[in-house]
Amino acid sequence: MINMKRNSKLASLLALIAFTTFSCSSDSDNPGEETGGGVTSKTKYIITATTGATGVADYLLTADDVSTGSITTIGNGVEQDGTYRYYITAENNFFSLLYGQGNPGAVTTYNLDATGKLVKKSDFQAETVHVFAHINKDILTIKVPRSGAASIASMYKIDAEQSIITGEAQQDTKILAGNGERAFFTWATQVGEKVFMPYMSIKGDGVDNFGTVNPDSTWVAVYNYPELKLEKVIKDNRTSYLGAYFTNGLFQDEKGDAYGFSGAIATSNAVLASKKPSAIVKIKKGTTEFDQSYFFNVEEKSGGYKISSTSYISNGKFLLLMYGNVGANSGAVKMAVADVYNQTFTWVTNVPATLTSATTRYNITTEDGNSAIVGINTPEGNWIYTINGTTAVATRGMKVEGGQITAIAKLKY
Repeated sequence: MINMKRNSKLASLLALIAFTTFSCSSDSDNPGEETGGGVTSKTKYIITATTGATGVADYLLTADDVSTGSITTIGNGVEQDGTYRYYITAENNFFSLLYGQGNPGAVTTYNLDATGKLVKKSDFQAETVHVFAHINKDILTIKVPRSGAASIASMYKIDAEQSIITGEAQQDTKILAGNGERAFFTWATQVGEKVFMPYMSIKGDGVDNFGTVNPDSTWVAVYNYPELKLEKVIKDNRTSYLGAYFTNGLFQDEKGDAYGFSGAIATSNAVLASKKPSAIVKIKKGTTEFDQSYFFNVEEKSGGYKISSTSYISNGKFLLLMYGNVGANSGAVKMAVADVYNQTFTWVTNVPATLTSATTRYNITTEDGNSAIVGINTPEGNWIYTINGTTAVATRGMKVEGGQITAIAKLKY
């Protein structure tokens, strides 16, 4: 059941729990990401880097160009407090969110002044949530219970320009799953005028919380907006759930079609249980059904590897982070480009042989939309790379010293 409540309290913007570096997104979940905050003639990049010191989160560094040069956290940047921070840009504002370990956490909002300097706009407390997405001119956040008696997921609709809650809704995740388990939303994506929320079916039994006895099915809950009323659930059984814990697995392209990405990594009692392949599925524009004529078997075309996370570049090109071990949900990350229009898979070249980690949820695209901008951390150092969506060739850019890269974003001024 959905119960919509209106309020305007400044109290529950996002602070969230997360999967570390292998979750994904770009800085723009829907068109108009950078239209707020006045004049938008120049771009400023925000690079976040963690020094690894106990109790210290990231430093926010800013640059006019990330294709060359170097930048350091030493004596530079804006230090964030708290151990875990997560980020989203919406309406030309940059939100820094503290994971509150289940409790409310600090939310700090930044934007750029007329000179391009990063300035603090607001600082307040908010609920710890598991999903956060830019929908219209709002940020939609969702707090999802994973075990115990509680089964109600709380959704908060927040005005991204004013940092004000404008609506709240609830979803009983056990009723949504309808199979004896509970639904756990992996992310939320605006598709047309609706919000599509892929979810996992999980036991939530306090023992094997994220395990499931339903490893090879796909679900997407469809909600209207702004009411957030459940309209239907889109189902399929050719692969597994879309995305992963704290990982976006559904993206809308410029044509209005939606593509879903499954790693086929569902487990039961910590053992990989999925029998279906890691794959990409499609929902045609204006429909709420999976296109049965479309199935991109990524596991087959990659030589047996599974998708870890996904970022959209443009024009049907996606950057994939792949698990490094064949047929498993483990192993050092490998990078590839998938063209969903032509169903081609290409390994990225000119990247370091060994990657400690790579940014995914916090990637952005170049100004021309042709390439992904990614932070890559290695034992030898940390650099920002540009990966061309057509050639799958990586080009090394700015070096980041004094910390590992955790996010890349951009604002206009």
